[in-house]
Amino acid sequence: MLVTRGLGLDIGGARIVAEVSLEVRAGELVGIIGPNGAGKTTLFNLLSGLLRPTAGSVELHGRDITGEPPFRRTRAGLGRTFQVSSVFPLLTAHENVRLAADSELGGTMRIWRRASTVGVERANQALERVGLGGRGAWPAGLLSHGDQRKLELAMLLAGKPDVIMLDEPMAGVSVEDVDELVALIRSVHREEGKTVLMVEHRMEVVVGLAERIAVMHHGALLAFD
Repeated sequence: MLVTRGLGLDIGGARIVAEVSLEVRAGELVGIIGPNGAGKTTLFNLLSGLLRPTAGSVELHGRDITGEPPFRRTRAGLGRTFQVSSVFPLLTAHENVRLAADSELGGTMRIWRRASTVGVERANQALERVGLGGRGAWPAGLLSHGDQRKLELAMLLAGKPDVIMLDEPMAGVSVEDVDELVALIRSVHREEGKTVLMVEHRMEVVVGLAERIAVMHHGALLAFD
């Protein structure tokens, strides 16, 4: 499903990611752990196209996407969240999800464009899926941090990705909301058969969700099992 072969990144003579080779199989949930500075988020940036590797390759569905920009990878089925919330706080929850859906459908992310029927329907379905169906009219900035994380997941699901990359989904989430968010990720993975690659510092979350765990340190992959 998602494969890297000798993936590396050197910047100014410093090795940031060192020959990482891993294979994430269709339908599995893989956790990536390691200390701060281990290269986990940088690896995500290489996979999603935000950074260009200096060595190695990235394949999705057996096709080399190493040189493709982020929007092409998104349309090929690769979706991603970020450590810092990426929602538009002044837009409603529904508008945030609809923009994501329309972008994946080939449109541009402009709120003043007439909403596509498909985009609106996808937004409705995605909000219901994550439990925010009754808050579609709420400005995203008024949602709790836990609900904003759910909104980000809804934005991903509206794009119909095959692979979901979650970069520290529990970051900033209150203890009370962690269990609910874990259950939602597990549900999306198991019930919808989504392939999930997750970076997370809370070990209890990784152990509770992941079928396999990759360990990174100083940019290198130390173990993957």
